Amino acid sequence: MSAHKARRVLDQIRGRSYQETLMILELMPYRACYPIFKVIYSAAANAKHNMGLNEEYLVIIKATVDEGTTVKKLKPRARGRSYTIKRPTCHITIVLKDISLYEESVILRVIICILVGEYGTKNKSTRFQTWYNPRSPFPLVCTTKNYSKGLQEDQKIRECIKNYVQKNMRISSGVEGIARIEIQKRIDLIQIIIHMGFPKLLVEGKPRRIEELQMNVQKELNYVNRKLNITITRITKPYGHPNILAEFIAGQLRNRVSFRKAIKKAIELTEQADTKGIQVQIAGRIDGKEIARVEWIREGRVPLQTIRAKIDYCSYRVRTIYGVLGIKIWIFVDEE
Repeated sequence: MSAHKARRVLDQIRGRSYQETLMILELMPYRACYPIFKVIYSAAANAKHNMGLNEEYLVIIKATVDEGTTVKKLKPRARGRSYTIKRPTCHITIVLKDISLYEESVILRVIICILVGEYGTKNKSTRFQTWYNPRSPFPLVCTTKNYSKGLQEDQKIRECIKNYVQKNMRISSGVEGIARIEIQKRIDLIQIIIHMGFPKLLVEGKPRRIEELQMNVQKELNYVNRKLNITITRITKPYGHPNILAEFIAGQLRNRVSFRKAIKKAIELTEQADTKGIQVQIAGRIDGKEIARVEWIREGRVPLQTIRAKIDYCSYRVRTIYGVLGIKIWIFVDEE
């Protein structure tokens, strides 16, 4: 592992607490996170068992990396030839400090040399935005014991709302219009905000459908002591959101429309929303072919490797008569 790859991870955790550092390292998509995670975990374990320190008060005050030796190997080839393989190494230094000790602060220094080869990694945009972008619709992962139960509860709420919308909205295009469902929890209140591109399709005809939706969610989850409040907000430019575009493309593919026509029509709708770029990818048995393949079309700029770029991402599965197709959409909104 090169020093450059380890340094971009250490810059994000320097000055943070021990628990927050572990959470960030689990969410970051870089391969260098795992060896750094082991170094910090080992240092905290030594501080706890050997020195009696509390992990809750440990803070990373120093995190540096130095270049090490380069491991050279020979890869044999045919006819007596060979070529060299160079694998750089690095020395990582982590310094933890107990902030509860004011008079005599105890500093534990751990210096570990890691000999790991270079490997390429891929980056998922939503996972990267979870820890970097504070405006991301995905909330930061909490460290409470009830996190898994809360996550399952949120998933049930979203599935219940989507099932109700599918049963009560009869649309020829098949677009539900739900961009995202935001859930805010308090002690005695659960606030659900449904961001829709076409809210009239749900409210039109039956004005009490929101109350019916609240009753269905309460019966599904057995809420007795907690009040449930559901509100619907309208998105000004619905086709600028990847979820609505994915539903539009899925409806076209179910009707056996050519995938290129469906993608080009979706790109035309996206241009009305003043976006800077879009990339659409479809994978599976496209057009009923025997061999599965991947097809994608890009329009404009989609800088997936730029951190300051605000990119909306969506993955959607659509069931057709010839199999399951996967749709992925990246929309470049703006640079922060």
